[in-house]
Amino acid sequence: MKNEHKNFKEEKILTPKSGMGMLILGILGIIVSVFLFIFGFAGLDTVFYSVGITILIELLAIVLITVSIIGFCGLHVINPNEALVLALFGNYYGTLKKDGFFWVNPFCTAINPTVKDYAPVINKNGVPSGGVKTSAKKVSLKTMTLNNEKQKVNDELGNPIEIGAVVIWKVENATKAVINVENYKSYLSIQCDSIIRNTARRYPYDKSEAGDEKSLRGSSQEIADTMSTELQEKVINAGIKIIEVRITHLSYAPEIASAMLQRQQAEAIIDARQKIVEGAVSMVEMALDKLNENNIVELDEERKAAMVSNLLVILCGNKDAQPIVNSGSLY
Repeated sequence: MKNEHKNFKEEKILTPKSGMGMLILGILGIIVSVFLFIFGFAGLDTVFYSVGITILIELLAIVLITVSIIGFCGLHVINPNEALVLALFGNYYGTLKKDGFFWVNPFCTAINPTVKDYAPVINKNGVPSGGVKTSAKKVSLKTMTLNNEKQKVNDELGNPIEIGAVVIWKVENATKAVINVENYKSYLSIQCDSIIRNTARRYPYDKSEAGDEKSLRGSSQEIADTMSTELQEKVINAGIKIIEVRITHLSYAPEIASAMLQRQQAEAIIDARQKIVEGAVSMVEMALDKLNENNIVELDEERKAAMVSNLLVILCGNKDAQPIVNSGSLY
């Protein structure tokens, strides 16, 4: 871990000058340089100016307009929840975080590997043709969402499942985001895929019969919190803060979904039948006790067995009972 952060320079927050004053100076410089151009050539028609003085005035105008144009390159507008990481001749210079209109060293260049220097131009046929140079290399500090599409993995029991998640995140340290990793957005996406796969392999899809362990379906919130913690540990080097991870999709893979559905239905039927039998036995026991307590009728063992059998058939059957009138005797 020490070697991983050894070459990283701590974030340096710049306190630049206001850009409005430098903008006014640049405009005045251009106006003065234009005036000097005109004044220098106009002086050739008079006897008071020599060629050397005219050339000197023109050179002064060229220098002034060049300085003004270069000065404009140092003007930057920082919107709320944005940052601009700057480098000067290959070395880290500082980071602009405060929103407003500022002026910094015009030879500084912005760093943001996620923004390409040239954006492709799409023609009317939808085909990329050439590109245009882009200069908006600001790093957004706003809360963003990464929608990790569903992917097929195996759970702890080896059953193929499909799982998808959404990650709520934001850049907390813009300097780390653009210097420590090549592309912090791709880095986050790859780490998210890895965490989801590794987490899904450690848990079964559903609880076992004992029901004393976590499962992807029964403990989704706890497992999502575990994903969030593990993902934060992976991306802290990229200056990213994980706010929340939510599981958005969870199901068996299509090839076993039908068989697993039948298994779940069978387990549900068994559980329901078990409850029905327990209730029926308690009701039969209560009926026999009431008959004995109130001395309504005396039943021998054979009649009790017949009564228990009839009651269980009525109470446990999945169809309505059809009564049969017996006009004879059991003996």
